[in-house]
Amino acid sequence: MYTPEDLHGLNAMIPACAKDVEIGLDSDDTVDVDNLTECVDKLIRDGINVVSAMGSYGEFHTLTENEFKTMTKATLDAVNKRVPVFIGVTSLNSREVVRKAKIARDLGAEGIFTGVPFYYPPTVDNAIQFYHDLADYFPNLSIQIYHNPPLHNIHIPVSAFPKITEKRNVVSMKDSHRSTMEFIRLIDVTKGKISVFVNQMQYYPYHELGARGFWSTDVSMGPWPLLRLRNCTDANDGEGAKEVLRDIQAIATGSQDFGGPQDNARKLGASRTGYANQGPNRPPFVVVRPESLEKAIQRAEGWARLNAKYRPLVEAPVAAGRA
Repeated sequence: MYTPEDLHGLNAMIPACAKDVEIGLDSDDTVDVDNLTECVDKLIRDGINVVSAMGSYGEFHTLTENEFKTMTKATLDAVNKRVPVFIGVTSLNSREVVRKAKIARDLGAEGIFTGVPFYYPPTVDNAIQFYHDLADYFPNLSIQIYHNPPLHNIHIPVSAFPKITEKRNVVSMKDSHRSTMEFIRLIDVTKGKISVFVNQMQYYPYHELGARGFWSTDVSMGPWPLLRLRNCTDANDGEGAKEVLRDIQAIATGSQDFGGPQDNARKLGASRTGYANQGPNRPPFVVVRPESLEKAIQRAEGWARLNAKYRPLVEAPVAAGRA
């Protein structure tokens, strides 16, 4: 089982790479295992610290049961215990979460990754009970909380975490929706119990406030800007970290706005960097507006330029250490 001390740095939210075929309503075998394996292996060799599969960008919501099993096995095989890995099991009800978690456990997973079931907005008490029930049912699995208020219909307040952290196997949280003061209070409650991963654009300066790492869905376009951000932040190089953040902000196009209607152009554009072939969208996200796709492609092209800029800066210290 993972401990909070095991969990830090860059938490890669990997895509569910799809086969380059027409995906119809009867399709049940769309996961491109070769591209997924290549993507995960490259990310680990290039230096990421944690892998999380089947979050929102990882399409837990568009995969069939058969494809969930394929994604789980392929991810675990590709990681091969080199870094901690969390398998996403978010679902519409607790029993479905448990069913998927059993599959993940039986395939060798040590960690699971789940938000609170969310079709009806859950109460805070029910959110606490959900994580307690899951922790008790799987005492030997490490649990990463998936906190995404816009999609899960709940903002889990700091006041819930003294109860949530009573369970020793709740060890991590993907978070990004807290003000500075709320985050300080969160760390006061969870320090040493949960490793909190914030959004990539928050790691500097939230690292100084107690964030153990950061998560990214951009990472599969190439990890080097993010590795540079991690390295600078961890080394207290604030100017270097701010340079990366400014560069990422400069290529913003609105293509990853999760606040409005989604047509999932991001995934289609992301493959244009050449780092990982993520494949086509799965139903029902098959109608993509041309202007959305153009923005996603523009952002990917900008990210490719950042890869070219930051890869030498990330790899030079590693090469020097080998010399």
